Amino acid sequence: MSIDLSLDRLQRLVQHLPPYTRPTFHIAGTNGKGSVSAILTSILRNSSPPLSVGRYNSPHLVSIYDCIVINDHPVDPDIYHNARARIERVDKDHDLGLSSFEVLTATALLVFEEANLDVVVLEVGMGGRLDATNIIPDESVLVSALTTVDLDHQAFLGNTVIDIAKEKAGIARKGRPFVLGPQTHPGVEEAVREVVENIGGNLVRSLQVVKRDWEEEIDGPLEDGFNSTSTSSFRQPHSQPVKINIPCFSEEVFTLLPLHGEHQLDNLGVAVAAISAFLTHTSCTQHSFSGRITPKTVSLGIKSVHWPGRLSFHTVPAQPSRRIFRPLLVLADGAHNPASSLTLGTYITRLLSSVDHDTPVNLTYILSLSHSPPKTPLQTLSPILPPTFPAQSNLKVTVNVACLRFTPPEGMPWVKSVAPADLCEVVSRLVPDAAIWVADEGEPEPLARALEWAAGREGEGLIVVAGSLYLVADLYRFLGEVTW
Repeated sequence: MSIDLSLDRLQRLVQHLPPYTRPTFHIAGTNGKGSVSAILTSILRNSSPPLSVGRYNSPHLVSIYDCIVINDHPVDPDIYHNARARIERVDKDHDLGLSSFEVLTATALLVFEEANLDVVVLEVGMGGRLDATNIIPDESVLVSALTTVDLDHQAFLGNTVIDIAKEKAGIARKGRPFVLGPQTHPGVEEAVREVVENIGGNLVRSLQVVKRDWEEEIDGPLEDGFNSTSTSSFRQPHSQPVKINIPCFSEEVFTLLPLHGEHQLDNLGVAVAAISAFLTHTSCTQHSFSGRITPKTVSLGIKSVHWPGRLSFHTVPAQPSRRIFRPLLVLADGAHNPASSLTLGTYITRLLSSVDHDTPVNLTYILSLSHSPPKTPLQTLSPILPPTFPAQSNLKVTVNVACLRFTPPEGMPWVKSVAPADLCEVVSRLVPDAAIWVADEGEPEPLARALEWAAGREGEGLIVVAGSLYLVADLYRFLGEVTW
């Protein structure tokens, strides 16, 4: 599919719609922007009294409605379709030729405006400068933020990380704070600073989040984070105890972060820096929310955050009719590029370090990838296959891999799965001794079949569903659960 990154069509569209006026946090980045948006939303929703908050993320997970969340619930289908019909009517009447993502984004903005929400948290789709979300007017932007930048979508954003960073920094607005998250590639910070300064934005560093020991007086009793319905040798980690010095408050915030992985500390640092900038920057003083956001409400908001499909633990219950005779512990993660796969691989290594070295481990991956050149399956899978064992480990690990297709996402016909046979070839190169199951082309329930196969492997262990958020969505449909 040809993607024409431009704001021209939307600039013509908005002339025929009510102006967008919602105060908005605008979040860009390669990895982590969804987590930052979820943390921000939870903090804002837990203010006292609660703010009304809209959140826009893409792509959708289980259904198109979960792209647009209002006060912690996916948009009502009738509200969504009525707003979308208005956008499509203007598009047709004025021969604008909007893309499907432009229609979706315009629908979200119209829904948020008509709901008269206090705040909106808006995640960039791809890039930044020319992304459809960047159509919002300068005066609506409270804070812009940029999470980690890495290689992805090079065909549209540039061949180097620096080029991609410049495109993503293009959401900066004159006279508005721009929070820059930690970066791993040299030169990114300098390139972003130059873009933000040229636009006239105010660069703000993300805040450092410090891990601390569990303290019962603050955090309550330390409960077993392991789901007792499974007998796996793996243990689901506890929430991460953290402390943060937030400049807008005179006291440190002590709280628990339920999102797993060291990288989420960086994402939390971006989110709380955005909150601090919002409460202190001169451009935001006209909003009378400061008394509603306190150290206590921020702590509660962080402790309450949910973000499905990112290092999320689930239990597949025993289902004898499907030949699943015992509960299965599943780690679901939408890692879909080399950087996010590296994060997943690092996290699995940490999990392996918690296993008794005398206990044989069954590590089963259920994988599906999007066909997205120039990114290759080998580049995406190399950080997780073969798994890296903890230093000086004598663990006995059996690696199993199921290769399959995901369900095509609604309204996105250009998204295609890598053929399972092609995945199998790559897996065989990376882990020659792995047991591999390949879904038949046309298999009506490939994920269910893969779980049956995983359940039949000898020994206990962990199942990792990864490679694409669309495959994670299949898991949630199978389980019949997702919490926003």
